[in-house]
Amino acid sequence: MELLARIADVIIPVFLIVAIGYGYGRRRAPDLSAFNRIALDVLAPLLVYSALAAKDFRLGDHLALLVGGAILILGSGLLAWPLARAFGAQPRTLVPVVMFNNCGNMGLPLALLAFGSEHFGAAVALFSISNLLHFSLGARITSAAARSRDLLTSPLMIATLLGFASAMTDLRPPEVLLSGMKLLGDALLPMMLFALGVRLTALTRQGLALGFLGALARPLIGLAIGIPLAWALGLEGEARGQLLLFAALPPAVIQFMLAERYQQEPDKVGAMIMLGNAMAVLFVPLALAIGL
Repeated sequence: MELLARIADVIIPVFLIVAIGYGYGRRRAPDLSAFNRIALDVLAPLLVYSALAAKDFRLGDHLALLVGGAILILGSGLLAWPLARAFGAQPRTLVPVVMFNNCGNMGLPLALLAFGSEHFGAAVALFSISNLLHFSLGARITSAAARSRDLLTSPLMIATLLGFASAMTDLRPPEVLLSGMKLLGDALLPMMLFALGVRLTALTRQGLALGFLGALARPLIGLAIGIPLAWALGLEGEARGQLLLFAALPPAVIQFMLAERYQQEPDKVGAMIMLGNAMAVLFVPLALAIGL
């Protein structure tokens, strides 16, 4: 009962905000384009940098977790490739959906609630390594025409690299400036959940048929790799829980933006992402039950 109560304490606030966003989206159908740009150009970079540059974040403490996150992402891609062939799906459509999870919109708020602010830096580190791989290798998988240079020079990528540099060198802005960055960056967490709820209003009956493969493959493959991987890396406690939560998260919302940008079947990608995030209500509690 205590474990169930703890899981409920984690997921209920998250899905409440998603539900509020869904209800508002059904009623008002807001245009999120301005928020998306502010989130990617301002809020997310500040959140990532302020977490990685914090005095209590020590990169060496999270190396095994970062290695685990990278292996999980790459391993998921390797397993997704023959899966796409077996079901007649285009690999450029399915593989990135299975590789990259929603560690921003859903993963960061969940990690904060599940493991506390003292372990939030580990979740941001996983978010950062995922973004580095997504905007380089993931973009190239989505489209041969993708220019990784343009993606890697985005504000989010620059903030990630500067954050890792601060963590390694102990060079950082004065605490008063870092506190301001953190205050603004923290606004991203509830707003991403609200925006996710709004996006779920786009799920259609046609999307249900198209989306099941990616929606199920993402967390199932992730957990199939993540559970033995956590044991192999010797991860325990919060680190093990962080990796398993990361493994079970639904597909990344930002993959739809890449698919749309490069015209790689964005309707199918959108269906997989929307259905996968809706089904997170099943897989997230499972991962927390295993990891907590």
